[in-house]
Amino acid sequence: QVQLVESGGGLVQAGGSLSLSCAASGGTISSCGMGWFRQAPGKEREFVAAINWSGDTTYARSVKGRFTISRDNAKNTVYLQMNSLKPEDTAVYHCAANLLPTPPHPAWDNSYTYWGQGTQVTVSS
Repeated sequence: QVQLVESGGGLVQAGGSLSLSCAASGGTISSCGMGWFRQAPGKEREFVAAINWSGDTTYARSVKGRFTISRDNAKNTVYLQMNSLKPEDTAVYHCAANLLPTPPHPAWDNSYTYWGQGTQVTVSS
């Protein structure tokens, strides 16, 4: 059973940056596709970014060019670097692990097996 713990959230002004981490324990995620999702109050959970086992990435249109997902398999950790943050980026950010190394539909949240509790990101205007 893989446990995922996110960290790095906080309060930042618009235009600022935050770096999120997702540390895995209880198993290795080196052969998992990994994703970041977010959920704002009153809204459905939405896809942010994904990375497959070999480092290929996929981004939501709303964050492309501003966010960067990466992974360090030696540390069993996935990262999300967020730059040029906007108030609409405010949400709880969750990381998730997909049992497939290269998920065919990385934006589909129901294809992910393990989820973290999330970390709050708040961007003030």
